Amino acid sequence: MTKLLTAGQMKAIEGAAIDSGAVTGLQLMECAGQGVVDAILEEWPELGKHEVGQKAKGTLAAVVLCGPGNNGGDGFVVARLLKAQGWTVEVFLFGDPDKLPPDARVNYEKWRQLGPVGDLTAKDALGGIAEPDLIIDAIFGTGLVRRIEGVLAQVLQSIDALIVREAVRVVAIDTPSGLCSDSGKSLGTYSGADLTVAFHSAKRGHYLDCGAEKSGRLIVKPIGLDEIWNERAEGPIVELAQGVPQSVGKTTQTHKYSYGHALILSGGAGKTGAARLAARGALRIGAGLVTLGVPPAAQMEVASQVTAIMLKRVEGADHLSEVLQDERLNAVCLGPGLGVERARDLVPATLQAKRATVLDADALTAFADDPSVLFTNLHENCVLTPHAGEFARLFPDIAEKLTAMPEKGPAFSKVDATQEAAMRAGCVILFKGPDTVIAALDGQCVINAALYARTAPWLATAGAGDVLAGFVTGLLARGLTPMQAAGVAAWLHVECARIFGPGLVAEDLPEQLPLALKNLNF
Repeated sequence: MTKLLTAGQMKAIEGAAIDSGAVTGLQLMECAGQGVVDAILEEWPELGKHEVGQKAKGTLAAVVLCGPGNNGGDGFVVARLLKAQGWTVEVFLFGDPDKLPPDARVNYEKWRQLGPVGDLTAKDALGGIAEPDLIIDAIFGTGLVRRIEGVLAQVLQSIDALIVREAVRVVAIDTPSGLCSDSGKSLGTYSGADLTVAFHSAKRGHYLDCGAEKSGRLIVKPIGLDEIWNERAEGPIVELAQGVPQSVGKTTQTHKYSYGHALILSGGAGKTGAARLAARGALRIGAGLVTLGVPPAAQMEVASQVTAIMLKRVEGADHLSEVLQDERLNAVCLGPGLGVERARDLVPATLQAKRATVLDADALTAFADDPSVLFTNLHENCVLTPHAGEFARLFPDIAEKLTAMPEKGPAFSKVDATQEAAMRAGCVILFKGPDTVIAALDGQCVINAALYARTAPWLATAGAGDVLAGFVTGLLARGLTPMQAAGVAAWLHVECARIFGPGLVAEDLPEQLPLALKNLNF
């Protein structure tokens, strides 16, 4: 998995490497600047051939905007390297050059031997620039700790003015200035970069909130830091979900009972579709057997719709408790189309049986008036799968912190919110969205992002979440831990959407699993 760092963790990693003598700050800065130039030419090879730009002059033009920290130092390196390749380069500084950090000051002086440095705070500082091919944003990067206002805001508005005025490419170093690198929230940024170049590892903010929207394409470049220095990072490192472990595949010396028996509880007549979607998902992802538990009034409706999925009458809590005496039923899903009243009745009975349990949709909303009633019954083999609205009903105080306008950084993030919710609930939380965050009670946390190359906007369709709940349930039935089941299910959910593409409806998702798993050589 790819590690996603906070600004503090990256600072600690760099500091440990520098203190050890393995590398110097100037070497890191030089590598960063070269990485930016390399990324630019990888993204737009025509720039290396001088096929675009100011045709009359026969050269390319870049504007480099440097800030008061080491991000600005990276910018001075980029300016020098571009100029060495024949570019016309204009450089502006936000801040006092005498107050630059030592390494940034060294690279400032190196640039001053090649060209002037304009004052980025001067009125209409960028107004006289004509048709740049590139704007390099090296103003704040990961170091921003306060909301951008006043002169700072005017500086970023100047970038937007250039973008509107010309067909100019914007390249951000680390993160687009004004984006919180820990949370992906805007502290007052411009419309966004075309390309963002990060170093050593991506940051959490690249994959949370509006981070992907603002970052454009994300490229991560090495700067000479060995992975061993990650051990010096403060706090657990969040990872980006990538792929599925081979253990999810089936072996030859097994039979259907080796892969568990999932029970999906359904709502009443006319409301069984969501549960049937979940059941299909559980079966397709490899549960050995799947049974739909339906109230009497819905039995005929469901019986006419299913074949490989079995059917069992489940009327109320007492009847469900009897059904769950069969220990072969090792995973239960409640919520999709269940109905709030039926959820209030059946959820406690399920939790008392201590089966691996997925609670989604109505099973979460049913306890919005008093979430503590739910939390006192949850156990460590549960997975809650809320979307933003359901999360806010169960964790209103946490949601309030998450949606508040940040005044400083690092801002409270979706990772922080999900981890806090997992601690309170005492089980795994899968907080849905394009930036799905999955957190466990022990502090484990992964981000499953349908962003950048894995974007899957077609998942915004009715029933997609029901299928995801079924995926998780099927994997729990197969014996995966709640954290494993949630992570694998979320990753495959996105993969299925990407395989199908535009026009996706929820019924299509389970039918893409065979190809998704075949592509993984399962």
